[in-house]
Amino acid sequence: MVNRSRLTAWMGLGAMLLVTLPELCSASVAASSKKQPRQAPASPSASSKSAHAASAKERNAAAQARRWMAKMTLRDRVAQLVMTACYGDSPSVRSREYREFRSQVVDLKVGGLIVLNRVRDGAVQRAEPHATAAFLNRMQRLAKTPLIVGADFEHGASMRMVRTTPFPYMMAFGAANDLELTRALGAATAREARAMGIQWIFAPDSDVNNNPDNPIINIRSFGENPQAVAANVKAFIEGAHSDPANFVLVTAKHFPGHGDTDTDTHMNLARVNASRERLEQVELVPFKAAIEAGVDSVMTGHLAVPALEPEDKPATVSRNVLTGLLRDELGFKGLICTDALDMQGVTKLYGPGETAVRALEAGVDLLLLPSDPKEAMRAVVAAVKDGRLTKARIDESVLKLLTVKARLGLQKKRLTDVEEVPDSLDTPEDEELARKVAEKAVTLVRNENNILPLANPERACWFVLSGGRFSTQGRDLAEAARRSAKGAQVTLLDPMLPTSEFDELAAKAQSNCDTVVVSAYVLVAAYSGTVGLPGNYPAFVDKLIATGKPVVFIALGNPYLLRVFPKVTAYLATFSTTQPSEVAAVRAVTGEIGISGKLPVTIPGFAQIGDGLTTAAKSPGR
Repeated sequence: MVNRSRLTAWMGLGAMLLVTLPELCSASVAASSKKQPRQAPASPSASSKSAHAASAKERNAAAQARRWMAKMTLRDRVAQLVMTACYGDSPSVRSREYREFRSQVVDLKVGGLIVLNRVRDGAVQRAEPHATAAFLNRMQRLAKTPLIVGADFEHGASMRMVRTTPFPYMMAFGAANDLELTRALGAATAREARAMGIQWIFAPDSDVNNNPDNPIINIRSFGENPQAVAANVKAFIEGAHSDPANFVLVTAKHFPGHGDTDTDTHMNLARVNASRERLEQVELVPFKAAIEAGVDSVMTGHLAVPALEPEDKPATVSRNVLTGLLRDELGFKGLICTDALDMQGVTKLYGPGETAVRALEAGVDLLLLPSDPKEAMRAVVAAVKDGRLTKARIDESVLKLLTVKARLGLQKKRLTDVEEVPDSLDTPEDEELARKVAEKAVTLVRNENNILPLANPERACWFVLSGGRFSTQGRDLAEAARRSAKGAQVTLLDPMLPTSEFDELAAKAQSNCDTVVVSAYVLVAAYSGTVGLPGNYPAFVDKLIATGKPVVFIALGNPYLLRVFPKVTAYLATFSTTQPSEVAAVRAVTGEIGISGKLPVTIPGFAQIGDGLTTAAKSPGR
């Protein structure tokens, strides 16, 4: 805990040392010149000039933060620690929804907003970039102190936005095994974010996915090998920080590591039962790399980790984990933010006010998405007045957050130019990056009788197992299949179709098709608690296998489905459900491209990390 008076004194001492250091150097030179011939002074190196400029920028940012802070009441300062939700649309100023957003900014005076997506009729509705930028401009005009805006752009802005390049998921980058591609993703994501008025990216996911049954991390992770995950995390951070004109904050998550769990923390408190030694060798490796790479923030996980915290409580509210381990042992000096505080991994344990107070006691700086922001703020103010929290503890985090806002230049330019938004999104370079990653990531785990690439793809039956009636999954793959395998039977399915229709389709496949190609979309999703095929799909795939026809299975998303369907003839994984991955899968099956990807995870009982068969593209005459 930092005492405010000591912090001010330290900063004053630092400034004094900066002033007196040249004088000390001059004195030293003068003294030595009596004994040695006078030499021309060396010109300052470019690195020293850069360091001096960076130091001056930090001092100016801290000074601006203190000016903002001087005008704030205790309640205002607490509000700066809270980030609430918006949805990227731009409602009418006369609507109730707009009034609620306005109240958060003007009345509650929250410090920031996070852009989420709405879910209607089971379908995620991604935001439109222009509307997002316009809405955020409106909110910034209303805010007395500039807002900081965040978003979960884990695989680029397309995670939340339409009309942006649909980059593959992180595990596809792990399979592609090219750090330059990951670095390019970081740079592209930063450019996309700043174009829309977003300054804080809650990525990269730094979890090591070593549990095949993990229902919430899965392909959000770069993979299973701690060193490979660490290298990709470092590359993403370097890319995101590469352009000063598009500087963003980046976040390593979910500390101390969410990969080895089988619980969705949106639903319950997850548990990591690894020993301290194993945590050092696996889970903590990417976070250490992130800190060394200059990551700006670390997001907590709602995880019970007995090796680090003997009490049965989440890392989010554990001083042992956040201050003892992250701050003191690992030396992290940046911002600590919670995972969403409306998740049941914490709400089942504490109310919104108690959660906020406990998180700040543990060492958190930013309270992300409290289930009741007003109550969270009230409880923190009360905790200060009661002596449970000190004002110095609050000021420590407030000063950090305000300094970051000044570093981002929000005191000079908080609005974005809406007309220029399209110039930074969905560029030809981004599209090429997405295509290259998707194609390099396709991994062939099984290929009995060398069935792939298909000799006659037009004589295959293609079944596309989309996520649901309202899902858009599979439409791009179906289109690509019809284009690459002209004349083939391509059927887009719904998991809730009656069993009789699935039986009829299986019978037709047995009669009319040389080969069956099944493409399965299984994504992690909050509150689902599973990463398996939904509805009647599993029984349908078993019926297709029972026909005796060769079955080629394409796992778009969860790569571990071979455990469920061990009798398929061929098995490919793309580690992503985005459009470039769909097209790459079709091109790989039909032989338009070769296959060279390697598994970034182990499929227990079937394949080891690093496995992957290779095929060459068909010659034009084949």
